[in-house]
Amino acid sequence: MSDIKLKADQIRKQFLEEVISIGSDKIEALHSAYLGRKGSINSLFSLMGKAEPELRKKLGQVINNLKNEIETKLNEAKLQFVDKEKVEKAPDLSMDAYPIPVGTRHPLTKAMDDIIKIFTRLGFDIATGYEVETDWFNFESLNFPPNHPARDMQDTFYTGENTMLRTHTSPVQTRYMTANKPPVRVIAPGRVYRNEAISARSYCLFNQIEGLYVDKNVSFSDLKTTLDMFCRMYFGPSVKTRFRTSYFPFTEPSAEMDVSCFLCGGKGCRVCKKTGWLEILGCGMVDPNVFKSVGYDPDEVSGYAFGMGVERMTMMKLGVHDIRMFFDNDVEFLKQF
Repeated sequence: MSDIKLKADQIRKQFLEEVISIGSDKIEALHSAYLGRKGSINSLFSLMGKAEPELRKKLGQVINNLKNEIETKLNEAKLQFVDKEKVEKAPDLSMDAYPIPVGTRHPLTKAMDDIIKIFTRLGFDIATGYEVETDWFNFESLNFPPNHPARDMQDTFYTGENTMLRTHTSPVQTRYMTANKPPVRVIAPGRVYRNEAISARSYCLFNQIEGLYVDKNVSFSDLKTTLDMFCRMYFGPSVKTRFRTSYFPFTEPSAEMDVSCFLCGGKGCRVCKKTGWLEILGCGMVDPNVFKSVGYDPDEVSGYAFGMGVERMTMMKLGVHDIRMFFDNDVEFLKQF
């Protein structure tokens, strides 16, 4: 028995010396050396077979006590290393924080806000409407009678027999005039939908801002002056403008407005197709039939209307050549603006 006790004391002494200087990468090896199947503790148990039967119980207690002591010390060592690693990996709260990238407004939102601010400075109020419209407000009130060929100008998403996703924000104008007497001076910003093939130049939805001014003795000169002033405030004081005759069912006479290409200064480039001009909007004097549909007397009042696509304006101003980029949510693209 004295030999086994002596052997146990030697094992304890050796273990305590080793565990003090052990590294975290040696813990498992130390565990195997003392508590493993071929470890020192098992070698002591194998010696018990040579001891007297009446001594085996006491020897078993001695060896089990040593085994428990070694297990406790190894567990303490493991916890010590775990705590140390946590401390080493813990963030230094005294360090400066990492910069966190923050979001920014979408370029279309910026353009919409800029355009709205200019027109509010020019005396226009803001009117809003519904994205799902009735046939009467979207077409008939705007001089698009049933089966009129001009309806083919706008491929429509129908949601019912007489309802649809609005194809322009013009219904906001007739809704506003139905509820308000002249004078009327409003802009109608909002999203519109058209059943078009998606390409670099067209999308199934886009944003419009339309304007309406109705009062006594409103002339085409008022329209030209207002739009010319808007372009100088939006594109810069050196921009030039021109008007070309066109056709829209709800205005007569009708025109399209161009601005001098701000990329080439009117000299001609790929963006303006070598013409030196960029088309930005359609406009004209409100057709008398539109006034009649909302209860206005065309002999008493006159007015003008205009409409522009925000995506088109933004593409021209920022030099973006593909409208789909505005809807892809590509962070690398959006960060440029």
